[in-house]
Amino acid sequence: MKQNLVLEMINGIKPRLYQETIFSTAAIKNTLVVLPTGMGKTVIALMLAVQRLKQFPESKILILSPTRPLINQHMQTFSEFLNVDEDKMTVFTGMINPKKREELWKEKQIIFSTPQGLENDVISRRIKLEEVSLLVFDEAHRATGDYAYVFVAKQYMKKANFPRILGLTASPGSDVEKVTEVVNNLYVEDIEVRTNVSPDVKPYIQEVKTEIVKVKLPESFKEIKKYLDLCYKNKLKQIKGLGYLNSIGLTSKTELLKLQAELRSRMMQGERDFEIMKSISLAAEATKVSHALELIETQGITALEKYFQKINGEALKGKSKAAKNLAADNEFKTALHKTTQLIQKGVEHPKVSELREIVRKEITPDSKIIVFTQYRDSATKIQKELSEIKGVKSVVFVGQAKKAGTGLSQKEQIKILDDFREGVYNVVIMTSVGEEGLDIPSVDLVIFHEPIPSAIRSIQRRGRTGRQEKGRVIMLSTQDTRDEAYRWTAIHKERKMHKILQDVKKKIKLKEVSSQTLEKYIPEEEYVVYADHREKANVVVKELIDMGIQINLKQLPVGDYVLSRDCGVEFKTVGDFVDSIIDGRLLNQLKELKRNFVRPLVVIEGGEELYAQRNIHPNAIRGMLATITVSYGIPLIQTKDHKDTASLFSAIVRREQAEKGKDYSLHTSVKPMTGKEQQEYIVGSLPNVGPKLAKDLLKEFKTIRKIVTASKEDLQKVEKVGSKIASEIKDSVEKEYEED
Repeated sequence: MKQNLVLEMINGIKPRLYQETIFSTAAIKNTLVVLPTGMGKTVIALMLAVQRLKQFPESKILILSPTRPLINQHMQTFSEFLNVDEDKMTVFTGMINPKKREELWKEKQIIFSTPQGLENDVISRRIKLEEVSLLVFDEAHRATGDYAYVFVAKQYMKKANFPRILGLTASPGSDVEKVTEVVNNLYVEDIEVRTNVSPDVKPYIQEVKTEIVKVKLPESFKEIKKYLDLCYKNKLKQIKGLGYLNSIGLTSKTELLKLQAELRSRMMQGERDFEIMKSISLAAEATKVSHALELIETQGITALEKYFQKINGEALKGKSKAAKNLAADNEFKTALHKTTQLIQKGVEHPKVSELREIVRKEITPDSKIIVFTQYRDSATKIQKELSEIKGVKSVVFVGQAKKAGTGLSQKEQIKILDDFREGVYNVVIMTSVGEEGLDIPSVDLVIFHEPIPSAIRSIQRRGRTGRQEKGRVIMLSTQDTRDEAYRWTAIHKERKMHKILQDVKKKIKLKEVSSQTLEKYIPEEEYVVYADHREKANVVVKELIDMGIQINLKQLPVGDYVLSRDCGVEFKTVGDFVDSIIDGRLLNQLKELKRNFVRPLVVIEGGEELYAQRNIHPNAIRGMLATITVSYGIPLIQTKDHKDTASLFSAIVRREQAEKGKDYSLHTSVKPMTGKEQQEYIVGSLPNVGPKLAKDLLKEFKTIRKIVTASKEDLQKVEKVGSKIASEIKDSVEKEYEED
């Protein structure tokens, strides 16, 4: 495909040399593109989208990005520069009804989507990945673990008729395992890396000057820190005395969390003595103290005092044994007392006055300043302090989850960014949600309230400035604290990242994508499993799809999975199984399972020991196991993890459906019923009705015919039938049947 044909469909953009070079690779291979922030990764996606549409005119382009503001940003860029009818483009988010997304998929050609909702659409087969000729993963470094990118990429490479993947990131990770995982999960065949010093990129890089402003921790803070240090070391000494720690020089929160995980694993394998349980509790206490130390060193008294309040609240409510022990610890109590005294005196961290002075000197009517901070409490405090400066129009930009009244909806986030561009605000205080990918083209100054030990996040923060003009970064750092350690950690990780990328490109054998995708041409018998719609987030569902089993997500009246016309499964994790004994729901679930299926099955997933869960006597658990297997005659199987569960389900499905046929529905997947049971089942299948409400409706109207002919108003006379349920019932019984 000649490049000039591609450029015909792009308005107002002249690609840079490095963009053209990268495009040449991406046009023929699945490519991971690593480019500094602000260097035009989206332009490469634009060029590749055009090339794929010219090559496959009837195909679709799918662009995934982690958040709604980023998705809208990509949509705006494509609308502005792509010579394609805007009516052919659409945005998918969780705010759009799944049925509407299914309709939009059929109508549109370029789709911009967040990954979580799209993952559900793939599971439910509302969209056809076969039609996609280009799949773009923005912020591709997220393609690890169970993140939705991983599942979507795997399904795409299995199903697509003309697969091509483009991954975009400024920083894929700083260890070889992480980078390799991203490369493998996205089926990458080549990596295109550019840094600020790459010859073809350097001419376009604006100078970004970084200044470190050092502050000293006040003596009053050091006094609080001294007591927290004593408390922390005491916890580690006790763990060492119990035999689970070699040295008390352990200072990393990450190491403490690893120790906790290791001890819990040993406990689940049967080591349940006092020493190991006490060590787990002490490690949890030490982790909390470590966080308090981080707050006093890097954030300040206000953030620390709020954290102390949180721990005391947990202790009073009895929610956390670790919090209860800390609240009674003498050193911890002394640190709390001294913190309260400083709060009453109005003392704050020296970073606050330093930040105030920096902003006061820099602010002008046309300024654009971003202040990054780790914590929402700190963001709120900073905003309050800066708002007192003449000429400052500041706002806090945080994530969606509501916390201390600072949560923002995505609509509010988009509005703040628009207002920032237009000058309504000239200072934005951002938490980590503002680090990733947002297009804020002309930021004069980025201020780090604290260094962070992550190369990815440090690169992303710096990338907010120096896009079109020279930029500046000021980093506040407290001397002789973890601030300094974090700053050097990020520097070393960043240097290491560039070397790793080159090593991965040269030495690691990437997946042979062609051989991986041959399986999609091999005819495969299709087996069907019905899963309750609440199971859509369960990794078991994804594993089953990977095994070639079709999943139908439905609101199941009984059980969690229906594997054949005879076999229904009640699925529990170890913790959920014990919880269901305590809250009493399990017996009713078993009764319904036994009544509805010829071959009922209970599956408990997890390697944890059943008897180690919650405060419940082992005899209560044994009694329930006896009830399930003997009284009800229901087989019970424990699986070790989601892969084991999916493999078990797959074996049952293939065996059952080979014998009884694959053509079954939920209405044939039940035991023979009495006339009363049939009536309850038919009414229970109406939208949002279920077994209990079905009985109430039948008691009121006596027959099914009277229910389906009743008016919406008459239906609402039954308790718990509101306007919405009544409307859905009427719609389902009156709507004409439409063939697919």
